[in-house]
Amino acid sequence: MKLSSRLDTIRNKVTTHYDHIWDCCCDHGQLGMALLASQPKSVIHFVDVVDSLMVELETRLNKYAADIQPQWQVHCMDVAHLPLVNDSKNLIIIAGVGGDLLIELVRSIYQYNKDADLEFILCPVLHNHRVRRELIEMGFGLISETLVKENQRFYEVLHVSNRSTQPLHCIGSEMWNLSDTEHQEYLHKTIAHYKRMEANPKCSEKVSHLYAHLLN
Repeated sequence: MKLSSRLDTIRNKVTTHYDHIWDCCCDHGQLGMALLASQPKSVIHFVDVVDSLMVELETRLNKYAADIQPQWQVHCMDVAHLPLVNDSKNLIIIAGVGGDLLIELVRSIYQYNKDADLEFILCPVLHNHRVRRELIEMGFGLISETLVKENQRFYEVLHVSNRSTQPLHCIGSEMWNLSDTEHQEYLHKTIAHYKRMEANPKCSEKVSHLYAHLLN
């Protein structure tokens, strides 16, 4: 199955073994099904709150992956109440949702599992700076980060852990390659976006200058 650039970037970040991988808000399950092939020793959990999607996905899995059924599970539930497996190595992937919802989901999982080793791969649709700021507040550190362009849109893919000692920066650090014209394009778009927001007197988030420093 050919993945989109965004989903392929996420899959390529799964480079070590996890006992359980949670593909959250998985929609049609393309990422999780790719992980079934690339991570055959992991249990892949497909999680979404939309019942009809999960019924359809389970039917497809029963058709194409019935012989490895112990390797996958389908959960129709709120990701905020994810039933992580204690004393196991868990990776939680949340992609394709807005930044505000993503923050809400991560914060809920964090609050229910504060003593656990929490590792996330996150790809918010919007509000990357806010997502990063909230992750920093919760004590998450960086494992890796990548900027990817797909269908004329840019996405930041963050791999973070509450056990990582590598600082996570609110505007990104290692993802930037400003000799790349696409990275330059994204940076200029981001600065312009925040300047438009900051022109509103009610806007309290003044961050365009932080991104502008990257041009120096």
